[in-house]
Amino acid sequence: MKYRKLEKCDIEVSEIGFGTWAFSLPGWWGKKIDEDGAKHMLKKAYDLGINFFEMADMYGKGRAEKIVGEVFQDMRNEVIFSTKYGYDFSEVKQIGHSELPQRFSDREFSEKMLQDSLDRLQTDYLDIYGLHNPKLYHIRDEDVSQFLDDKISEGKIKTYQAALGPAIGWTAEGLESMNLPNLSAVQTVYNLFEQIPGRELLENAGKKNVGIFVRVPDASGVLTGEMKTMEDVDKKISDDDHRAVRKKEWFKRAFEKVEEVMPIGKQYEYNIMELSMKFILSKKAVTSIIPTFGSIENIESFVAISDGQYLKPNDVEKIESVFDSWEPYELKFTQPDVLNYISSKNSKT
Repeated sequence: MKYRKLEKCDIEVSEIGFGTWAFSLPGWWGKKIDEDGAKHMLKKAYDLGINFFEMADMYGKGRAEKIVGEVFQDMRNEVIFSTKYGYDFSEVKQIGHSELPQRFSDREFSEKMLQDSLDRLQTDYLDIYGLHNPKLYHIRDEDVSQFLDDKISEGKIKTYQAALGPAIGWTAEGLESMNLPNLSAVQTVYNLFEQIPGRELLENAGKKNVGIFVRVPDASGVLTGEMKTMEDVDKKISDDDHRAVRKKEWFKRAFEKVEEVMPIGKQYEYNIMELSMKFILSKKAVTSIIPTFGSIENIESFVAISDGQYLKPNDVEKIESVFDSWEPYELKFTQPDVLNYISSKNSKT
């Protein structure tokens, strides 16, 4: 396993992180992982060199944090805890596809959510605290960044990130967040099939000395080779699987795209998973890839990718050129009417 630094705060994380989403809800990522299975996976990941564990308080309404805290309760100085906050999930029975109310600007709420996360993780500090899918007005709200800066001063957190989402996009959110002095990382979707807005964010991150955490590197399982045909899609993605939001047409086109980029992979004797992950790690601005693991075998195969041997610059350019020939896709952003409302509200206070 190779490691990269978040330069602003001197935190060193494994190039492959551990995303805990898969064991937050049964079937949410195509597999049902019980608590014992989750703990076994976490221990195996650590044994293989992964030190970066990415969570959110809403994952299973605290379930992910609780499991991680129990596994590493006596190893706190050997692991990097990263969790996120912002959603008020107190009134829902189960986290689903719909977004919930966000309360970043509520200081009392933020204090409580941080303490709850610390308690579940059995620790008195977090290495990285994250704004979970913030909108542009949250990034611009000085009360939000002041809360996080205060927590750094108090020793409750070492640094913070902006985790963009839930869908791909949020370019302005990512770019503006990089101007916050104590923000050390931005988390975004970036893979062979979804390179926009990642390219712009990566370029700006390099200028701002901010790290990039890459999520959804496998494009819903297509880039791991888990699914190669529409028959695989029908067999592996049930209605309660998060990936069911992808349209069948998207998967069909994705399989065609795999064939278009694989000539480059064959030059290195890479399969599609190796090619896609090596492409991401060829970018210096990328600090860590955060896959969603479903099994021990997944962990082993991803860890093997982190060997310091990545793609030649001209092959990265070839992949980007192939991407540029594909059809564009929709990007999400903060709606203008919401921004206007917030600006009007602020001007009256």
